[in-house]
Amino acid sequence: MTFRNYLFLFLLGLALPLVIAQFQPIPGYLDSDYYFAGGIQLATGHGFTEPYLWNYLDGITSLPHPSHSYWMPLASIVSALGMWLTGQTTYPSARLVFFIIAALVPPITAALAFSFSKKRELAIASGLLAVFSVYNAPFVAVTDNFGLFMLFGGLYFIVATQLIEDSTRVRNWLFLGLLAGLMTLSRSDGLLWLALTFLFTIWPTKENSSGKLQLVIRNSFLALLGFLLIMSPWYLRNLSTFGTLMAPGGSRALWLDNYDQTFIYPPSLLNLDSFLALGWNEILSDRLAALGSNILSTFAAHGGILLFPFIIVGAISFRKDERVKLAGLAFLILFLVMTFIFPFAGSRGAFFHAGAALQPMWWSLAPLGLEAILSSLRKRNWGNDQARVIFRSALIMIAMILTVFVVYLRLFNLGWSEGQENYPAVEQFLQKNGIESNDVVIVRNAPGYYLQTNRSAVSIPYGGEQAILDVSKQFDAHYLVVEPEAFLDPLQSQFIYLGEVDDTRIYKIEIK
Repeated sequence: MTFRNYLFLFLLGLALPLVIAQFQPIPGYLDSDYYFAGGIQLATGHGFTEPYLWNYLDGITSLPHPSHSYWMPLASIVSALGMWLTGQTTYPSARLVFFIIAALVPPITAALAFSFSKKRELAIASGLLAVFSVYNAPFVAVTDNFGLFMLFGGLYFIVATQLIEDSTRVRNWLFLGLLAGLMTLSRSDGLLWLALTFLFTIWPTKENSSGKLQLVIRNSFLALLGFLLIMSPWYLRNLSTFGTLMAPGGSRALWLDNYDQTFIYPPSLLNLDSFLALGWNEILSDRLAALGSNILSTFAAHGGILLFPFIIVGAISFRKDERVKLAGLAFLILFLVMTFIFPFAGSRGAFFHAGAALQPMWWSLAPLGLEAILSSLRKRNWGNDQARVIFRSALIMIAMILTVFVVYLRLFNLGWSEGQENYPAVEQFLQKNGIESNDVVIVRNAPGYYLQTNRSAVSIPYGGEQAILDVSKQFDAHYLVVEPEAFLDPLQSQFIYLGEVDDTRIYKIEIK
């Protein structure tokens, strides 16, 4: 591989997200809204606080609210970096560094692929698959964690490759810890990569065929040191803010009965007793449903649909390769956690998000799987050089076609926005009906409403009308915005109907 090859992949990896971005004027969904809004807070000097609240699981009951008590802060930090560089708090500015990250993923993938085959054409094919990434394409450069996880995941396996080839590279254990820390600062499930690194320390190597205890301790210490260099400031912040190293929001997700309970109020209703009261039949049924959803996500989102069989064949062909074993173990751990421990978050997108770290490995294996298939068909003259080029080109063309289809479906058929474009009109309606500048609104997407209107907002809580009234009283929020997706039609007399804006019903709440 030459510098020109990597530069070509970088530029192509930059060009596609820039084209897609022309049709993404706003973040488009809750996660991206949240990270962008958090970046604005940082860029404007408000620190890790937020004048909006997207769930109530951390138990804090006032605004402004400590930020990132459920989701981790790195995507917001990266968003803020783009805004600091440009001096603007616009969405294109927030995406600036994300575009660079997205552009780095294809050359990183190609470098990983080249370490397998030492063949330039196969490495370039893998890099092109990273460019035309099918389900990931609409998300890789938005203010979210997809690009970050792909970049860190690719680097993780490159560093691991160096360790496998030369176990005297002791500092690489520190680098693996740093990458695990960056992944944890991106998403809380990044902790799985620290656990994977500890497991990797007991992996037999040329230097350590017998797994000597002193080497395991040394390597684990270096990995932990790297991890803590990244995560210690955040843990100290949590300790100062919440009194615990880990923010309290995520732990309550263990006891969910359904995804909507992520928005439950009060959060104390979620606990071990409420979980056990469900009964083991329902608990098992929920996890079996998540199992089916995550299997489908493995095939479609992670496997790129038609790429999936080639990834499997590539993994089987290189099943003795330590990196493939490591990736397989990482996938297995992630799959089990997102299916049996966090089934609702996992099946609603967390498994798709977290699996992005493994995409560079899958893109590396797909062309190798095709090569293995063609080699087995050599007797039919399908394995000669010309046939290999044709089939490899076809694989890339399929990825391109699927990517265009998915991007079109997500941006134009389904629509990129999830209702945020109506919020300015809702805000104008509220102003005409006497809302004050410091009033708080209860709405489906609180960060999105804040971004569109600069008004403090909290999310519609799970628990029906009484929960809404409780939230209204606790947060002094006297206006309720009910979008068609909310399926809520308040009946109590305390909800005073004001009118509709594009099928969005608006109520004023009278607190007794």
